[in-house]
Amino acid sequence: MRISIRDRRSILQTMTSGVLTTAAVLAALLTIAARAVQAQSETVLYSFCSQPNCTDGAQPNSSLTFDGAGNLYGTTWDGGLGSGTVFELSPSDGGGWNQIVLYAFTGGADGGVPEFSPVIFDGVGNLYGTAFLGGAYNEGVVFELSSTGETWTETVPYSFPGGADSAGPITGLTVDPAGNLYGATNDSPNSPTSVVYELSPSGTGWTEQALYNESPPGSAGPTLDTAGNIFCGTFSAVVELSPNGDGGWTPTVLHTFPGKPKDGSGPLFTPVLDNAGNVYDTTFGGGAKGYGTVFKLTPITRAKNKKVDWQQKILHSFKGGKKDGSGPWAGIVLDASGNIYGTTTDGGQYGLGTVFELVAPVGEGPYTEKILWSFNGTDGADPLGDLILDSAGNLYGTTFRGGSSGAGVVFEVTP
Repeated sequence: MRISIRDRRSILQTMTSGVLTTAAVLAALLTIAARAVQAQSETVLYSFCSQPNCTDGAQPNSSLTFDGAGNLYGTTWDGGLGSGTVFELSPSDGGGWNQIVLYAFTGGADGGVPEFSPVIFDGVGNLYGTAFLGGAYNEGVVFELSSTGETWTETVPYSFPGGADSAGPITGLTVDPAGNLYGATNDSPNSPTSVVYELSPSGTGWTEQALYNESPPGSAGPTLDTAGNIFCGTFSAVVELSPNGDGGWTPTVLHTFPGKPKDGSGPLFTPVLDNAGNVYDTTFGGGAKGYGTVFKLTPITRAKNKKVDWQQKILHSFKGGKKDGSGPWAGIVLDASGNIYGTTTDGGQYGLGTVFELVAPVGEGPYTEKILWSFNGTDGADPLGDLILDSAGNLYGTTFRGGSSGAGVVFEVTP
């Protein structure tokens, strides 16, 4: 299930051969107008595709990761040597951000095309992620980047062989306290099965175990709670996987999604848990207008038999059009007050996607939606990765398109 984002729309190029075009002038005026009417501010921290050949990377479609020093790390779907990159953005002393490519994939044994995969850090500063293609069997890899000074070296801890072990890792990774890695694969012509998998360190290598057949899969990684249970989204349901004590896992379907008008459809993204154990996520479709939803699942323990049932509530149904977003292709992030932040790929003032906030209610009232930003092309378009929050409440993310070359941006929104 490769996502043909390239075919969805054509973003106007704002610069041609160094000459400011009429389209660029209009886009600049739109940007000024947008900043005048939007109460929040958006800053493009980096615009991808330094010419020639986009050696800096192109078209990021995953979320970002902070380190302890305030630097940002992420991946691009394209560019570099032609099969995507891992990059770092660092704030510069004089303002602005500096971008460096930590690794450019060749598409061979090292992997290629880190699809929706962000990178994560281990306890000693190594970076881990997945690439959809390449590896020993050309079925995708889990990769590791280790630094010595300013030099990063890539190794491949695991190459997916296809067949029953599946292929095409499409999501990022989650790590448990024991150092085991969890993710999800897509399918491929040689491996029609999509699974949630676990990779465990084993001597000098890694051992893979398929935990759950997830067909068709979502586009983001599973989430672990403090008890070691795994939550994941498939095309039609949210599922919890619980250890059964014998090395296996017991799946429980928490909720299935029949679609519009009373429910969402396509909960494809990384679930988020709050401190009370509630599960939050988005659906790409469904809802009152068919443009997607944000929902909450609440565990309710029955006093009689101690059975846990899950109650679902739609927190927001997207309406589309200029005043609301449509088609969220990412999960959400919660702040300390319970407010919800996310993105949509379409809708908003210019039809190129939005950043939204759902303001948490007092008591049992409804959430209130705010559109924090509408993308206009020059400042990004098609945000596909989850947002992240810093300690000051600023939001950071990526867009697949837009920017000075149309190859996507890293952005910051300051509410």
